[in-house]
Amino acid sequence: MHEGANGAERHAEPEATGSGVDQEFLALERELTVFLRRARASSGEMAREVHPDLESSAYGLLVRLEECGRQRATDLAGYIGVGKATMSRQLRALEDLGLIAREPDPADGRAWLVHLTDEGRARFRTVRDARRNRYVRQLKGWDPREVAELARLLHELNRSVER
Repeated sequence: MHEGANGAERHAEPEATGSGVDQEFLALERELTVFLRRARASSGEMAREVHPDLESSAYGLLVRLEECGRQRATDLAGYIGVGKATMSRQLRALEDLGLIAREPDPADGRAWLVHLTDEGRARFRTVRDARRNRYVRQLKGWDPREVAELARLLHELNRSVER
């Protein structure tokens, strides 16, 4: 700690090349940057495999709908972290492609629930299964406990970002 001009203590800013903890966070940033770049590219490929006209950003909506079933557009927007206008545009595109459908929310006649169509579910599952098989091949040298630990740590990271 350092003493400020008025005599009060203030905390020093961490140095970018200082302690090991700083180095760990720099390494984390570097590895996440590479991981996210590859994930974006992979998401685009998977989206095109579901449908050639599907935007890569919409693939995450299919994942969420497959995992959670019927959802309100506002809930999807909140989960993905986009505004209502962006969500409406993406859902309209998915609906035009025949991958999702909307139905009135029985709990609130003013709201709509979005769900995968049978075609959307079938296309999504085919791509998801192919991706899972790629992970199995890429991580074949890993101990299954390491894969489980990686999944657990990524889950914790995602939960901390959601808070």
